[in-house]
Amino acid sequence: MLIPVIAVFDVGKTNKKLFLFDEQYHIVYEKSARFLETKDEDGDSCENLDSLRLSVFDSLNEVLKANKYDIRAINFSTYGASFVYLDEEGKPLTPLYNYLKPYPKELEELFYQTHGSPQKIAQETASPASGSLNSGMQLYRIKHQKPDIFKQIRYVLHLPQYMSTLITGKYFTDMTSIGCHTQLWDFNKKDYHQWVYDEQLVEKLPEIFPADEVMEASFMGKTYKTGVGLHDSSAALIPYLVNFKEPFVLISTGTWCISLNPFNESPLTSQELENDCLAYIAYHGKPVKASRLFAGFELEQQSKRIAAHFQVDALIFRTMPFDAQLAAQLKKRFKNENQVSATLARQSKFGARDLNDFANEKEAYHQLVADIIDVQSQSTALIIKGSAIKKIFVDGGFSKNAIYMNLLARAFPQIEVYAASMAQATALGAAVAIHKHWNTKDLPNDIIELKYYSVNQPILG
Repeated sequence: MLIPVIAVFDVGKTNKKLFLFDEQYHIVYEKSARFLETKDEDGDSCENLDSLRLSVFDSLNEVLKANKYDIRAINFSTYGASFVYLDEEGKPLTPLYNYLKPYPKELEELFYQTHGSPQKIAQETASPASGSLNSGMQLYRIKHQKPDIFKQIRYVLHLPQYMSTLITGKYFTDMTSIGCHTQLWDFNKKDYHQWVYDEQLVEKLPEIFPADEVMEASFMGKTYKTGVGLHDSSAALIPYLVNFKEPFVLISTGTWCISLNPFNESPLTSQELENDCLAYIAYHGKPVKASRLFAGFELEQQSKRIAAHFQVDALIFRTMPFDAQLAAQLKKRFKNENQVSATLARQSKFGARDLNDFANEKEAYHQLVADIIDVQSQSTALIIKGSAIKKIFVDGGFSKNAIYMNLLARAFPQIEVYAASMAQATALGAAVAIHKHWNTKDLPNDIIELKYYSVNQPILG
């Protein structure tokens, strides 16, 4: 018998993957590809949209030819802040511009002179001003710098919805893409921001389709239930939202450590925006308050500095166990230091420390993580404020760092702190979002593995 599965295309900046999940959400098939980037008309690197489009059809064909799987549904998760501009026939009019593409200074100034200060727009759209990383600003650039192309645009789609359109032939947008630092959505009015109407951009943005619903779509003579696609950060949060009903915060860690609170719907304050807070919109349409910290990058750089100073291999830090006694001694030694200022530091104090103050690499590394926890706890506390959080989950790289996890538990003694892990959280979230439409079984309760860290458990590996 054929195995019932959902197919999920998970598109990252580096790896493009196809996963098949069975009804227990085990991965039964995985295919990965990398494409050479191409250049846009200005010579800036960008995604190869043709390769991406062809890979969807080629990958599906390959799976169908294997005759092992009954694909019941298809969904998509991709990185955000990337627009595809389509003409009347659904063909792309431009390259897929990179969200790191430099934004023209004079155009940015014109935008804020016309529509309000960066602070005002940021507060209303929950989107700190970030140039091309605000995808609404990309569309504004097309209108003002490429008016001939703008006139030809029939639909503007974020990348997840473009992927969905390849299968469905239907044009929709989705709240998880609109609501992620795009500057398009007014979180107070729950509608597109006034500037989007004033610039007559709304007519280019298709109707909003629910992220937990599906469309019927045909491919190779078979009909599939197909999702509208999701922004990857919002997709990764979904397994937690469906598994845990008590209020929680997820700290998603990697190069950035992003704290996400789906249970805090209060509007962002100017202080929170100054401290690199923003808001996402979850797949069920509710705001998710978030704060960002560049902690993973700092840990990597400072670990190299420690390793070079003490002439050890930086790899030893990955599995270094937590020494509770040493942590207590270091805390006592540095207890009279100035606290972090009212405006949260973007990185910890460790970069300014003299490594000669430490006896060995173990001491130095424990202090590095303690310094990171100092700013991490304040960053996370910003979005906890005003909500009765019961649990903190940490996923990604830091969840495997015993020193980080133990010190985080000590920073939040009234909240249960867990290291969480699951296979391919982003793709899994896209599958779970449309669970009711394809899966005949109840959602399993063992998708997420948890390890509990407590102040009352002083020695943990």
